[in-house]
This record gives sequence, structure tokens and C-alpha cells, in this order.
Amino acid sequence: MLKEYAEEIDCEVIAIEVMPDHVHVFLRAKPNLSPTKIINHLKGKTARKLLQEFPKLRTKTTNGRLWSRSYFVATVGYVTDEIVKHYVETQWERELKRRGA
Repeated sequence: MLKEYAEEIDCEVIAIEVMPDHVHVFLRAKPNLSPTKIINHLKGKTARKLLQEFPKLRTKTTNGRLWSRSYFVATVGYVTDEIVKHYVETQWERELKRRGA
């Protein structure tokens, strides 16, 4: 879904990793798109679709909202795309180590 909605605004998803309480998305965007516009588009479209398809999710959310308003954005400049992609794709590995599993 995130890939589809990113393409709607001419962004290319390079890597995605879904964690228990957040999602990492590494994408390529044109410089005329602000991070706020990208995030609002992705959160808004995915929330609408998921809450329509799975109404019971509303009972498990805060104030009926699927996503929190917060997000973290960084640009790639001093590292390569491959390093960032690897970081995103290995989130579960780091999470399991953190938990001692």
C-alpha cells in the first residue's frame, strides 16, 4: 500500500520495514515535495484504507487515529543509499538483539 500511495505523488520506495509500533520507509522524492506533504499523504491514505477494511482497528487506536502525528525525517547526503537501505532492512534484526532473542 505504501508503495502504491508513494507512486501517486511521484516518489519511489526503496525499502520498508514494519515494526511493532512504527514503520521505516526509505524513499526517493523530488525536491519540490516537502517531507510534511509526503508523510501526510502516506499516513492519510493508508489510515483511510486500513480503517475501512478493518474497522476493529479503530478500537485499538488512540482517539480513533491509526497513526500518531509524529514522524522522523532525514535526508541522505553523507552516506550511500545502500547504507540507508541496509539500515532499514535490518531493523528486525536489531530489535531482536535488543530484546535478547
